[in-house]
Amino acid sequence: MDQFILELVVRNSLMAFVIYFNLLVILPRFIDHKKYFTGVLLMLTSLAGYAVLKSFHDGYFYGVVLGDLSKKGIESHLFYNLSIIIFYFIFAITFHLSRQWYLQQELIRKIELEKVTTELEYLKAQMNPHFLFNSINTIYFQIDKQNISARETLSKFSDMLRYQLYECNGHEIPVEKEIGYLKNYVELQKLRKDENYSIEFLCSDDMKNFTLPPLLLVPFVENAFKHVSHFMDKKNVIKIEVGKAGNFFRFNVMNTKDIVQKINENGGIGLKNVKRRLELSYKDKYLLDIQETPEYFSVNLELHVS
Repeated sequence: MDQFILELVVRNSLMAFVIYFNLLVILPRFIDHKKYFTGVLLMLTSLAGYAVLKSFHDGYFYGVVLGDLSKKGIESHLFYNLSIIIFYFIFAITFHLSRQWYLQQELIRKIELEKVTTELEYLKAQMNPHFLFNSINTIYFQIDKQNISARETLSKFSDMLRYQLYECNGHEIPVEKEIGYLKNYVELQKLRKDENYSIEFLCSDDMKNFTLPPLLLVPFVENAFKHVSHFMDKKNVIKIEVGKAGNFFRFNVMNTKDIVQKINENGGIGLKNVKRRLELSYKDKYLLDIQETPEYFSVNLELHVS
């Protein structure tokens, strides 16, 4: 009886190892990354390995333990064990792919639902764009031509509104436009700060040829300006860096903060919403690291972009 239990344990353990090895290692590391030749080769090797190992065990079990010398060799067990592992392997793969398809459909449904909800809220809060831009143009021409700074400020504000009203309706936007919006936002915020603030916006020259979800980055920058320190005896710093390395987009924001200040729950509701958008849009293709110390608050975001 003990040998029969051992036979079941060996069979099921070997089968579970082969199936989970394929599902957890070969599929995500090779097949999902389009390394089909290596992936298929490893799959076939694992199936053949199971058949050989189990056939050796069956030869010992039937030939030595049960005394049936006709079944002592592995060749009498190979076909059976290979057909068994192929059957369960196909069943497991089918179940796994069906589950992945279902989860993908659920994710798409959630994205569409949140998109519709966001659009409805946006429409409720939206002013008539024609009235708004006509008003801005009127104010622009009422400003004295010698007041270049005021005209440039109003022009930046107009560009930001145009971006929000007309260009953020799609799922993604060219990164150049998103960066341009951020630059305008930072320039407008600088006008509200005095010389005791050091505000840097560093952007590499390769910010092109890929897209991002619109208005994805600005909550991090808004958060930095909202929670920046107000020191009188030293500089208050906000530093924003945007760059790209290979297929990875990198975005870093750091701001000094008052010692007694605490940014609740990593930035509050705004950053919670961004985290949700990242999860829906990038799933496991992003890295978000938010750190807070008594002296500063920092955000490091890395996205895998194509």
